[in-house]
Amino acid sequence: MSHVFAGLRPDGYAPHALHSEERIWPETNCYVDLWIEVLAAHGVAPEAMLGFTLTQDFEGDQFTFFKVPLEDLEALYGIRVTELAIFDRVEEHVSVQITRERLCLVEMDSYFMPDTRGVAYRLEHGKTTVAINRLDLAAREMDYFHNGGFFHVSGEDFDGLFQLNAAPDALPFLPYTEFAKFPAVAAGLDHQRMVAETLLLQHFKRRPTENPVRAFAEVFVDQARVISERDFAFFHKYAFNTLRQMGANFELLSSHLIWLGPADRFAKASSHALQIAETAKSAQFQLARALTRKKFDALTTALDPAIAAWDQLILELAADLEGQREAA
Repeated sequence: MSHVFAGLRPDGYAPHALHSEERIWPETNCYVDLWIEVLAAHGVAPEAMLGFTLTQDFEGDQFTFFKVPLEDLEALYGIRVTELAIFDRVEEHVSVQITRERLCLVEMDSYFMPDTRGVAYRLEHGKTTVAINRLDLAAREMDYFHNGGFFHVSGEDFDGLFQLNAAPDALPFLPYTEFAKFPAVAAGLDHQRMVAETLLLQHFKRRPTENPVRAFAEVFVDQARVISERDFAFFHKYAFNTLRQMGANFELLSSHLIWLGPADRFAKASSHALQIAETAKSAQFQLARALTRKKFDALTTALDPAIAAWDQLILELAADLEGQREAA
């Protein structure tokens, strides 16, 4: 076994619709994006897992880096994910697991990943998670899921990712690594919908007690003023961990509610979630202008539509889910 999913090729690979360029936020974060593509390759609906987005909060300096709970993956799809202990060469561990039809999720350095060209590739070192579908140690190449796509790496970049040319006295390469065990038969759509309904209610109960967008808005201008004193490149790091995480999270929630349906059951709630996503994108442009001009007044109200939308989203879902409980 040289691969986990047979027949996948980086050339001509078509990303899932959740990564369409027509979306407000075509990519979200490396972990969720990766699972969207992996689940699609497994033949199940990635939309089913997205109820957890209701739990996103503002953490004071950033929005929650939202990640699908591993227990949700098992309940929805029968996929079991756990940490893989790394006590030998990373590539050797990955090779063993691929022969057992298990997918390894490995934290790697985007400096050696050609798919990040123009952002990180050969520009700066950064931590990101990939899922390795095929590994050929002799040829020094692999095919992997990363962000919203499926890619190939070989040669010097392969060596860099696995630190094959590291100095003898270099610190060992011991990344955090998970591995996923897939069921013999993919979960059926009816099962996914039933479990997703249950999980949505559970995650709704775990939502923030206070409006997280309002909490962010209270510090947004002050944070922007501080950022304006730094190199403009820092804007991208700040925006990724605040506006992008917020916007992408709620666009995915909108997609989840539409998928869960049927018809217009969650139409209003979905539109409110989408409003948060749209406002975050607009605020990101406003932030860039404010940093360039050193004028911040426009930012004081930039998040107001999203603040109102979050409140309305919760009211709509509360009414629907309360009705669901009464019907049960």
